[in-house]
Amino acid sequence: MSSNDRKRLLHVTAEDVKTHVLSLNGHAAFLFGTKATPTKNALVAVKIKLEGLDRTIETKPQGVFRRTGWVREFYEKHRIGSGDLLALEWTSNGSYRLYPFETQSERSNDWQHFLDEAPPGKGPTVLELFSGCGGMALGFKRAGFRTSLCVEWDAAACETIRRNITQRVAQCSIQDIERFPAADVVAGGPPCQGFSNLGERVPDDPRNQLWRQYLRGVLDAKPKVFVLENVPPLLRSAEYVELCKVMTDAGYTVEGRVLNSADYGAPQTRKRAIVIGVRGGTPSFPEPTHVDPLKKNLLTSKRLPWLTVREAIGDLPFIPTEVNWHISRNPTPMSLERYRHVPLGGNRFDLPARLTPGCWKRKTKGGTDLFGRLWWDRPSVTIRCEFYKPEKGRYLHPEAHRPITHREAARLQGFPDDFVFEGKRIEVGVQIGNAVPPQLSEAIARHIKEHLLDNTSKTRQRKRAGTH
Repeated sequence: MSSNDRKRLLHVTAEDVKTHVLSLNGHAAFLFGTKATPTKNALVAVKIKLEGLDRTIETKPQGVFRRTGWVREFYEKHRIGSGDLLALEWTSNGSYRLYPFETQSERSNDWQHFLDEAPPGKGPTVLELFSGCGGMALGFKRAGFRTSLCVEWDAAACETIRRNITQRVAQCSIQDIERFPAADVVAGGPPCQGFSNLGERVPDDPRNQLWRQYLRGVLDAKPKVFVLENVPPLLRSAEYVELCKVMTDAGYTVEGRVLNSADYGAPQTRKRAIVIGVRGGTPSFPEPTHVDPLKKNLLTSKRLPWLTVREAIGDLPFIPTEVNWHISRNPTPMSLERYRHVPLGGNRFDLPARLTPGCWKRKTKGGTDLFGRLWWDRPSVTIRCEFYKPEKGRYLHPEAHRPITHREAARLQGFPDDFVFEGKRIEVGVQIGNAVPPQLSEAIARHIKEHLLDNTSKTRQRKRAGTH
């Protein structure tokens, strides 16, 4: 039997993906051999090995596999989408193998040519490392930067970047990249769990070490400026001291500050460590554009007041529409009763004893954001990955008796409604919670473009003039 006779290609449609259907596209007879005629009364059970699931199913095939659990699992495992091709391959009598033949993710992951091809258009370039869903990249795009490459290992986040920012995406671990494309700026936020105040801080946490991969990208791309975003504890760590030494030895002047996203127009008081390194120049940071209205004075009189939760999400229906990630959950009756007892700005301490879990009764201090309700007239607290679980923080809607939706969380992070998130609920929650507010990244990007890049160019011009 030739290789062509042993294989059939199955085309997947959008409806197939939506309804978890696998159509044999007229190839049903292939599962019976060339002489057999597949009829309802003469179906023969066959075995199909599902590539990637490490399992073999036994089935009596018809023209379509409909509402079958293994079809859904297979599609989700390989992120099968509309237009993808699957291969059904004969391996022995009565046995077959099903595997992805050509998928969008595989085609999009052919990123090697971007290393030597400059992005189209005009303007400075930026290399994005640990891109996430593109909060940092969106800010740089708005500021007029061209993306040379986004590096991100999470498949769903990569699809979000492709949908909203650029097709120049390397979906892989940063350790897998041997060389990086040249860029005027390198930006990114290595995973911060090892530095975070949440949970136990472990000095040798392997997640701390990914900043070394970030620095490898900077040293290879040789940008004029680099921007590293992380949690504030980074600036008090031994790793930060070493980072500064490595980059100083490489010719960069480095400075780190803690910036509040609300000071730059995000409706959220998210504080982030921003480290800027400049080659042949001096780091500087963008001036805040907004201010806490309770702390306004003569020096800040021209700044706008912080954006509030009401300004960010007040126009969204209290009852989720199930459209564009304004989606509901299915709380238990106990949860609903707890929600009703928490007033505006309240928290777990407002629950009656009969509704308070034992662990909270024993924890009599701290945790004032747990099971908290947001205020309308203030910015949101920091949005984290599990914002849909009010027991994790102050994530109850200011009035509705429910946690905030994915779309409300995205707005509080500063994403516009036309920013399309790809992936499942939990995946999109992680994307939103880990993102850099685009307003903060845009302020940094515009400042770099208008000041630091211009200053480094003038410095080089002066040096050249002095040598003649």
